[in-house]
Amino acid sequence: MNTQKSPLVLGTEPVGKLLKQYALPAIVAMTASSLYNIVDSIFIGHGVGMLAIAGITLTFPLMNLAAAFGSLVGVGASTVISVKLGQKDYRNANRVLGNVLVLNIILGISFSVLCFPFLDPVLYFFGASEHTLPYARDFMHIILAGNAITHMYLGLNAIIRSGGNPRTAMYITLLSVLINCALAPVFIFGFHWGIRGAAWATVIAQAVSLALQIVYLMNPEQVISLRKSIFRLKSELVKDILSIGLSPFLMNICSCLVVILITRGLKQWDGDIAVSAYGILNRILFLFIMVVMGLNQGMQPIAGYNYGARRFGRVVAVTRATIFWAVGVTTFGAFICQLAPRFIVGWFTPDAELIEVCVYGIRIVFSVFPLVGFQMVATNFFLSTGKPKTAIFLSLARQLIFLVPCLMVLPTFLHTTGVWLSLPIADTISAVLTSVMFMQAINSFKKKTFYS
Repeated sequence: MNTQKSPLVLGTEPVGKLLKQYALPAIVAMTASSLYNIVDSIFIGHGVGMLAIAGITLTFPLMNLAAAFGSLVGVGASTVISVKLGQKDYRNANRVLGNVLVLNIILGISFSVLCFPFLDPVLYFFGASEHTLPYARDFMHIILAGNAITHMYLGLNAIIRSGGNPRTAMYITLLSVLINCALAPVFIFGFHWGIRGAAWATVIAQAVSLALQIVYLMNPEQVISLRKSIFRLKSELVKDILSIGLSPFLMNICSCLVVILITRGLKQWDGDIAVSAYGILNRILFLFIMVVMGLNQGMQPIAGYNYGARRFGRVVAVTRATIFWAVGVTTFGAFICQLAPRFIVGWFTPDAELIEVCVYGIRIVFSVFPLVGFQMVATNFFLSTGKPKTAIFLSLARQLIFLVPCLMVLPTFLHTTGVWLSLPIADTISAVLTSVMFMQAINSFKKKTFYS
């Protein structure tokens, strides 16, 4: 197939076939990244210890905050590009690429510069103790130093995927994961760098992948490619990128707040061991979340293109197919984690007490996990069809309106159990709200399809 025409199939090929073509590479890439995080935690748990797992868990809020600025640009740009390609506006689609690079450099460097002077107080606020702070600090020093690289790497991968080349995006991600997995045990066990070794492996792997992305995008035969005239920031494009990216940005900001409340609550009632348990639980949870995110990434260019081309029936069809598979994935995850939680947690640590604390949390948190798959796809539907305000509302409702109050109230009465219970309660209530708004939007799309 001619590379110049490859995005056009988004409006003509069967949506089931397209979802498979676009989602499978994204799923492989996202799952590989999640598996790396799991393997990395296993290396840290066995090579450094339980306190190191707690230390890296305490960096989650700061990592979410960094990811918030990355998604502000990356997610927004990928959606804008998909819509521009659907409108056959190739000139502005290429300008988006240039604007993404410039914005990621600015935001990536600025975030690191602002964080370095206040790192210790911030980590203490997140729930660090004198025992876990050194691990968290050592890890974040290196991650922050490479933050601009991370932003550009993730942003360009989203651009490559939305530009009609999901397999290339997958291969680049897999390369990053393989380099990461190869370097981490060498740095942790061979060089005895401890948790710093894990951080260095991450930054080096992303730097290599970023270099390959730039080389790939320098090919002028690509529909989306690097050209001299595209790096000047355009206010209209920046506004579109940031307005759509605002939803995942706020989602990550809220995630930052939620993780702070979780880690502080767990530390208050059960100490560092409960924080370590949450770190392990979070890695397991995100293995399945990443698969759903891969499905969403496969859906996004298809839905965005057809929305831009006003083919609303195809938007509805690809959304339904994505929901089916996403709910299947989260249902499978819930089943596995309820069936054999001790076996799964045992991979991360030999500590019997930590295993028991983690298993208890897993059984509660995964109790309504199938609802999460539906909710994630429904929110992505609103993002992919140019309705960021709705996606923002749904994201904020789940985390701020439902989850945060639960995390502030329930632990007062139920201690650690209250922290764990807050998650499935918020997921259930927000899934009901999301389903009502989603069905209203789908019915509206059906009417547009009927009268078009």
